[in-house]
This record gives sequence, C-alpha cells and structure tokens, in this order.
Amino acid sequence: MRTESTFGSRIVFHFFSSGNQMEQSRCRESADSSSFSRSVYSEIEEVGWEHLVRLSEDLKFLSFRVIDKKGRVHCMEIQLDKNYPRSPPSISADVPYIFNLKWSRKSRLKDLLQQFREHLEKLQEIWNILDEIDKSLWVIDLKNPSRANVCRQVNLGYNCIIMLSIHIDDPSSLPECRFMGSDPMVNSLRKTWQRNSKRWNKDKPFVENVANLLETQLPRPPEHENNYQQVECGICYAQFLPIDEELGAKSGGGTDYTCDNSSCSKAFHSVCLGDWLRSITTTRQSYDVLFGNCPYCSEPVAVKISIARK
Repeated sequence: MRTESTFGSRIVFHFFSSGNQMEQSRCRESADSSSFSRSVYSEIEEVGWEHLVRLSEDLKFLSFRVIDKKGRVHCMEIQLDKNYPRSPPSISADVPYIFNLKWSRKSRLKDLLQQFREHLEKLQEIWNILDEIDKSLWVIDLKNPSRANVCRQVNLGYNCIIMLSIHIDDPSSLPECRFMGSDPMVNSLRKTWQRNSKRWNKDKPFVENVANLLETQLPRPPEHENNYQQVECGICYAQFLPIDEELGAKSGGGTDYTCDNSSCSKAFHSVCLGDWLRSITTTRQSYDVLFGNCPYCSEPVAVKISIARK
C-alpha cells in the first residue's frame, strides 16, 4: 500500500510539475509577444505613422514610404524575425542593389530608415540619368519602369534598337550597349559606336553623349508614351477591384484616381483611397468628398465617395 501510495504521489507530483512548466512557457510566450508588440509600436511611433504604408497583423511585416531629394517615392519592405531586435530584419526595396545593413541589438527601425535614405542618396545619379533617357528618347516598354532596372531599350528607328546598361558604380561613364535589328544597320551602328567610344565625355549629358557617338539625331518619344498612367492601385496592389455588388458601378473597375504630384503620380482605386483616408484621423469630409494626403507623397488629395460606402 505504501509503495502504491508513494508511486501515486509521484505521478500526481509529476503531473503538476509538467503543468506548471507548460503554464510558465505560455506566460513567457505571452510576455514576449506583448513586449514585441510594444517595441514595434514604439519604433513605428519614432519613425512616424504617416510614413507607414503596410503593417501585417502579426507586426512582423512592415512597409515604409521614403521620399528622396528629387521627390521620388520609394517603399522599403521590412520583415522582422521572431528574435528581433537581437536578429537583424530582412529588407527589400525597388532599387538596383541593397545596402549592407549595419545592425546591433540596440538598433531600431529609425536607424534602418536612415540607412535607407543614405542609400537612396547614392543612387540619385543613376536615376537622374534614367529619367533623362525616359523623358528624351523613345524608350520601349516604359510602362511602369522599375527603379531597380538600370537598362533601357531605345528605339533608334529603321527597325533598330539599342539596349543601354548603366554602370551602377560609375553611372555617367560609357554604358554597355547592345544593338538589335536588321544586320546591315546594326553592323553600321556598332562600328560607329566603337569608332567614337573615346569621345564619350562624362561632363556632358548622357543623352547628348549617346547621340554624339552614334552620329545621329535620336527619335523623341511618341506622344502616347508621355501620357502613360499607372494601372496598379497603390493601396490594394491590384489592377482591378473585385466583383462585388456592394461596389456598385465600380465593381471590377480599374484605377480611377491619380495623385496630382508629378513626382508621385501614384494611381489608386477611389474606393481604396477613400477607405484608407477614413482610417486617418486628420482626414476631413465635406458632403461626399474626403480631403486628406496621398499615402505615398503626402500631397493633398480629394476623393469623391459614394453614399453607400460612407
């Protein structure tokens, strides 16, 4: 009897001991989660909620908007590890290359954003040259160009194309090039380029250099290319709204609102923009119009809303 009683008491003791360990583990996980949430919210506060574009429910994925000195709008996506901030976050952005992140256990999101801003400054010359090409030459497939792409295909006429690749370490230097088209014309242009390559002058505008080397006047972009408009919504990241009776006439529709800031020109579904503006405390409403700021460049926007979605 005594043995059974002893054995039974050991079982009971072991059971409660395991239960306590499980409860302690749950408490630690809850405390860690609570601590993680407070830390993330605190660091977003330091950066500024107005710069936040997206935030996942588990707070491990964030996207911040950064505007460079030329008014270009950039988004940096951040993935936080479960051991953050002991483990550095993963980052991605629409840039030619990502910077080497400097991180310590004392680092915060504001430090990450500052490093990203400094990296954007280093990329200004690349983007200035690409913008010059896009505005001055007949660039093929210019629709929604990626800021990470340092190559451009330029139509030279006579069924010939030149592909220019900008050097990320020395953007104003002679670019790599490749000619495509009919063999006789391509061969002639290639020889002309090679013969004049030493005439490349880094102090002259990029487009002027290309024209000088090719000894020809380069075609300007056709009018319809200049009137290009983005079609992907900057809030829901979809081209079309879902088919939904509640959306009424806008069901399945494309983007119908574009930011007036020429440096931004982000496109939105007015429904998505209206819903986003409603979530911002500084938004004002007059009758059926919401007044607020663009989620990307912070310039004033005004969007008309339907009665059904007020």
